[in-house]
Amino acid sequence: MKIITSAKELQKEVLKYREEKKSIGFVPTMGYLHEGHMSLVHHARKENDLVIMSVFVNPLQFGPNEDFDSYPRDFERDERLAKNNGVDIIFYPQVEEMYKDTFSFHVKVLNKVNVLCGQKREGHFDGVATVLIKLFNITQPNRAYFGMKDAQQVAIIESIIEDFNFPITLVPVDIVREEDGLAKSSRNVYLSDQERNEAPQLYEALKRAKSLVEQGEYDVRTLQLAVSEHISKHTSGEIDYVEILNYPELEPIQVLSGKTIIAVAVKFTKARLIDNITFDIKHINN
Repeated sequence: MKIITSAKELQKEVLKYREEKKSIGFVPTMGYLHEGHMSLVHHARKENDLVIMSVFVNPLQFGPNEDFDSYPRDFERDERLAKNNGVDIIFYPQVEEMYKDTFSFHVKVLNKVNVLCGQKREGHFDGVATVLIKLFNITQPNRAYFGMKDAQQVAIIESIIEDFNFPITLVPVDIVREEDGLAKSSRNVYLSDQERNEAPQLYEALKRAKSLVEQGEYDVRTLQLAVSEHISKHTSGEIDYVEILNYPELEPIQVLSGKTIIAVAVKFTKARLIDNITFDIKHINN
């Protein structure tokens, strides 16, 4: 496994594989890897000749009061996990490599951002879009792999690929969960013991809503209330949002129809956790 820190050096390496007609799978991460990231790698390994992983904590997607400085980092551990799971190249740039002192352009995401996490994290997805456009150009992958834990991000990346005409296939990968249902996240380490015991209730609340849908409840407000009540009753966290939207358009709905996302965000003392489920109402009882 190679570790490359220079964008130009990686582009030279990619060109060599491109000339050999080899397929490239790309897994972008912010490091502090867990089983969710490894699931992306395993999918990429099955479907491509070369697997590139980026490890870069992107400052542009953190707000002024968010956890950029304290975001967990352990590159030696990341390197070991990546190597053991079949990554061929880690792209590990410093901030100075990705962003020069002056930047001639500003990326602004216009759609799908005024809901879910984008509603209260102004500029977050602008930062995500900026770094991904750069990473896509540097790695030139055939396929790019993203986890559905951040389903809003996946929907926006779909638009990036389409709108900028990237010849890339987006591969969404199902959420990887702990045995008790908690979605894997690098930020789970911030939870206290009590909060860690409570956190699986986010998924239980989502499952409760889906169960109601299976019983014929399609009213969005009723489902939102069921999710909120479950989380409030079983956790000490503060609900940031409970939203039900069509997917991947991420538009508000009053009654379920077609493909739907039910998503939650809950603030604990030192961690803000997100989770979601997606399903097609047309197939819910099949």
